[in-house]
Amino acid sequence: MGVFVHICRDSGLQYWDVILGGNLMPYHDVLVIGGGLAGLRAAIAVNEMNASVGVISKVHPLRSHSVAAQGGVNAPLGNHPRGGHDSWKKLAYDTVKGSDFLADQDAVIKMATEAASRIHEIEHWGCPFSRTEEGKIAQRPFGGAGFPRTCYASDTIGHALLNTAYEQTVRFKQAAERRELAIYPEWLVLALVREGDECQGVVAMELKSGKLEVFGSGAVIFATGGSGRIYANTSNALINTGIGMAVPYWAGVPLKDMEFEQFHPTTLLGKNILVTEGARGEGGFLLNSKGERFLANYPDSQKAMEVAPRDIVSRNITREILDGRGFEGGGGYVHLDLRHLGREKIMERLHGIRTICLEFAGVDPITDLIPIQPGHHYTMGGISCNTACETGLHGLYAAGEVACVSVHGANRLGGNSLLETLVFGKIAGENAAKYVQGKGAAGKIGKAHERALKKTEEKIEGLLTRENGEDAASIKKEMTEVMAKKVGVFREERCLAEALACIKELRVRFKDVALRHRGRGWNLSLQMALELEGSLDVADAVAAGALSREESRGSHFRTDFPKRDDEKWLKHTLAFYSEDGARLQYCDVRPGPVRLEERKY
Repeated sequence: MGVFVHICRDSGLQYWDVILGGNLMPYHDVLVIGGGLAGLRAAIAVNEMNASVGVISKVHPLRSHSVAAQGGVNAPLGNHPRGGHDSWKKLAYDTVKGSDFLADQDAVIKMATEAASRIHEIEHWGCPFSRTEEGKIAQRPFGGAGFPRTCYASDTIGHALLNTAYEQTVRFKQAAERRELAIYPEWLVLALVREGDECQGVVAMELKSGKLEVFGSGAVIFATGGSGRIYANTSNALINTGIGMAVPYWAGVPLKDMEFEQFHPTTLLGKNILVTEGARGEGGFLLNSKGERFLANYPDSQKAMEVAPRDIVSRNITREILDGRGFEGGGGYVHLDLRHLGREKIMERLHGIRTICLEFAGVDPITDLIPIQPGHHYTMGGISCNTACETGLHGLYAAGEVACVSVHGANRLGGNSLLETLVFGKIAGENAAKYVQGKGAAGKIGKAHERALKKTEEKIEGLLTRENGEDAASIKKEMTEVMAKKVGVFREERCLAEALACIKELRVRFKDVALRHRGRGWNLSLQMALELEGSLDVADAVAAGALSREESRGSHFRTDFPKRDDEKWLKHTLAFYSEDGARLQYCDVRPGPVRLEERKY
């Protein structure tokens, strides 16, 4: 057992370090894995409840992928004349309908009822939202609502929200009356410490030195974001490899609804950089090669047109391209037209999009058409948890895109991802802090930490000492390409079976991966290989779930099963890890006031 040593830090704040094998081991009441918006909101909630918290992040928090969000965050504020009769019930209904009825309605209602409070809270923290002439938070059409509901900060809402949340963590770190809030940037979490049915910490690698460290804790919150980098055509940052889903998955926690991967209708041709839904919310048009607003030709998008749910718009863009009414090159594309919005409106509300188009496509949206194509954007599935953000492992919580509560079901509405981070980040932090109350550090350090550390060290040594073997970069390239080609917008049995077989073969080949560089410090090839193992297992769960689900629902569209089948498939997919690949089980969707046959509350 470890020996406890009380350490006073330079800041005057205190926490427990624990001697393990002659070394000091960091210990916090709660560990938050991930420094994005969900992780920081969780850390703030823990700290507000007077529990010590450590935030472990692969990058500095301000470089987390949350910063890339462009369009906005949903809340039924009713600040726009056309949204004056909005309510949490309408937001909940639109979310359930948009999910193709796969969302758990108790979770949706929780998110919808807390939406306004979370937005007003972060506004009072100083978030610089765009404003109406009356000084209220400005709102734009988004997320299938058909009227302005989405709060925005020009087209850089993620930057505004993340910086505001980070400022709060800095304030709390400097407040002498609070327990410690420590941030560990550039650490990669590789394993959970599990003893029986309880989570007791994590094993992480410092990227700068390559050293391994055990972090002890009474509870752990995973908030590491999505897994978009399992696809070649994704808007996700390079850090979104899925390792944050894989670590709990390896420890026996199931992943839920992984087959539901969202493809954003408008990503920039070639680079797949996101072009926000806000561009269409402000009045942008989608045009085919004939110059037609083609969404009017499809029954499911005739009414909402460019602001229809993302799964619908993505499929209809893809149909235009496949039917020869798109433009050739780069896999096919159509145009997004913002020219009629005028220079003033584009510079005020979409200046970030203009900069992206100028720098990465050489076009100016003020005068030019923007070449766009659907690209992977968001993972609806994730670590299975309930509305309290609890997983099946005691002391382990999840929030944000890495989690599946489930509020998005088969398809996420635009503007709900940021809302989810704020609502369930707070919930996860509060519940983790309550869980550790009265526990103390005693009895938390032992054999489980030593086993986890040893197993992780052996994995790294195997990669560093193997003389000859497979190239990790080649395996990664094959994985991303097969996922993009065969587990994309349209799916069918033959392609899915081929993709799953390919992923399984790549998982076998990964066991023989060898590295060219064998140093420890800033060894990016080592980091990529370690994360690739997680990416492969997550991709396996996605392909297995997609092959098994013989229906079309939300983002999952099977050309061989084109209709939704509520009798057989109104249920969640649970993927459990095994050496041979994902082992699938199913559980019921939690119903609520929105019925399948209903059209309104």
